[in-house]
Formats: sequence, structure tokens, C-alpha cells
Amino acid sequence: MVRQLKATSDRPLRSQASLALNWSLMAAGLVDRIQLTVFPVISAKTGAFPVFRGAGDFHLELLESRTLDGNTQELVYRPTPRR
Repeated sequence: MVRQLKATSDRPLRSQASLALNWSLMAAGLVDRIQLTVFPVISAKTGAFPVFRGAGDFHLELLESRTLDGNTQELVYRPTPRR
């Protein structure tokens, strides 16, 4: 269904908040861009798991970057499956 919607939509599709959905979309090759926001925090004691665990291996081509508030970075990548 997502593949058909992507093929027929004239607007970019966005997904937020559901890690399981995003992993599935990446594994199916349906993600054109990944937008990551990097916050300057180290959570070695409280960090639970890698965000993209289960999505597969990808090369990431940096398309855009910007600093939001002097510390926080917004990065936009194009994922390409690693073979």
C-alpha cells in the first residue's frame, strides 16, 4: 500500500515517531531521505538501543545540514542499501 501511495502521490510522504514502521519502510527500500536531529547529549547509562536496529545496512549520502540553535544539528541523508 505504501509503495502504491508513494508512486501515485505528487507530495512527499513523511513518517514520524513509529520506529517499527520506519524500519519496515527502510528495509523495503521505500525511504528516499532520512532526517536526523542530533542533540548534544550522552546517554551511556540510560540509552536503550540503536534507533535503526533491524532496518538493515545502508550507506548515507549527506544532502543537507544546518545548525538549529548553536548546538543541535539537523542532517538530511539519502539512504542506499549496502550489499
